[in-house]
Amino acid sequence: MRRSQEEIIPLFERTRLCRIYCSNVAPGLIQTREYAHALMSSITAFQGTPNDVDEAVESRLARSRFLYEGDHRYAILIEETVLRYRVGDKGAMVGQLRAMLDVMGLPRVSFGVIPFTAERHIWPLEAFLVFDDKQVTTELLSAIVNITAPSEISVYDRAFRQLAGMAVYGAAARELINQAIAALE
Repeated sequence: MRRSQEEIIPLFERTRLCRIYCSNVAPGLIQTREYAHALMSSITAFQGTPNDVDEAVESRLARSRFLYEGDHRYAILIEETVLRYRVGDKGAMVGQLRAMLDVMGLPRVSFGVIPFTAERHIWPLEAFLVFDDKQVTTELLSAIVNITAPSEISVYDRAFRQLAGMAVYGAAARELINQAIAALE
C-alpha cells in the first residue's frame, strides 16, 4: 500500500489544477492520520495484503504539503455521504470532519459538498481525480485505473462540472459538516 501512495507523488508535483470527487470516503489528500489509518487498515484486512499501513499513512499525509506549497490549486467535491459514513471511531470521524472545515479556508482550495437533498442531474459516481487535463485516476475495488485518452478525460471533466453545479459551498457546506459533527458528539 505504501508503494501506491508514493508512486502518485510525481503526478501531484507537476499538476497545477487537481479536481477531486469522492462519493464514499474523504479524499486522500485531506485525510487525517487517524482516519487514513482506519481506512487503510480496513483495506489491508479486506485485501489480505502485507500490512504496511503505518508507512502508507505517512506517505499519504506527506502529500498534503501540496495544499500549501507551489502553485497547485484544488477543486474538491464530496457527497454528503462522506460526512456520514463512519470510518474509524468517533474521534477519528470528528477529527476528519474538523480537518475538512480547515481545508475549506485554504486560499487554493474550492471545497463543495453535494447535499442529500440536491436535485440529481448525474448519479453518484466512483471517486476520481482529474490531474490538469492530462490524466484521470479512479480507484475501483480491485484496481487503480489511470485514464489518459483525451476523449475519456473530457467525460470526467463534464461529470465534474455537473457534480460541482449540484454542490453547496462556503457557509452552506460548513453547516452540513457541522451537522455531521453534532450527530457524532
